[in-house]
Amino acid sequence: MKPWLVEQWCLAPTADPAFAWHMEDVVAVYERPFDPQRPVVCLDETSQQLLGEVRPPLPPAPAKPARHDPEYVRGGVANLFLVTEPLRGWRHVSVSDQRTRLDFAGCIKDLVDVHYPDADRIVLVLDQLNTHSPASLYAAFPPAEAKRLADKLEIHHTPKHGSWLNMAELELSALQRQCLRQRLPDREAMEREVTAWADRRNDQTRRIDWQFTTADARTKLRRLYPAFEA
Repeated sequence: MKPWLVEQWCLAPTADPAFAWHMEDVVAVYERPFDPQRPVVCLDETSQQLLGEVRPPLPPAPAKPARHDPEYVRGGVANLFLVTEPLRGWRHVSVSDQRTRLDFAGCIKDLVDVHYPDADRIVLVLDQLNTHSPASLYAAFPPAEAKRLADKLEIHHTPKHGSWLNMAELELSALQRQCLRQRLPDREAMEREVTAWADRRNDQTRRIDWQFTTADARTKLRRLYPAFEA
């Protein structure tokens, strides 16, 4: 994957040392070798509108696709948390009703205690959304539990306007194309579909071929670095 080919329209037109620092920090994390005791995990989230059918869709026929009534029933919005370990080719999607600090904290607890209970530390890459902080753990759990969970994390934030540096965003894009372009009426249907999507993708062991290096950053995005005289 060559992320410098996308989303560059939103980058600062001049030098941005903060962007450069976060970018190089995340890229260096991606260059680490596989270590099951310190897995590199990327997290991202998105919202999805829930839509139900007014009338049953017509099934496909020869030379005709399935047809849906243009009217639909609004069922609210669901929030999706997607976590992926790129070097293992694993991903997991969970669904919540909201995207609050408490929902993020629940996702982290699940990551620590269910998916990586034996890891020494989870190296976690995520964007700078205000809820994406260990402070959310203290909002959700008693101090001792919040500290236990926080101590299991090594957090690396992508730059502001640099979400393309989060490999979980690539998986969210695939989820959108392959699963979410259909009407899902409620949270239960959403959970069923995204779980089936993740299971299929995990069975195929789809690792992310990340090709963006520090050398690429300093060459292709050199305008974001301060200039120095030779």
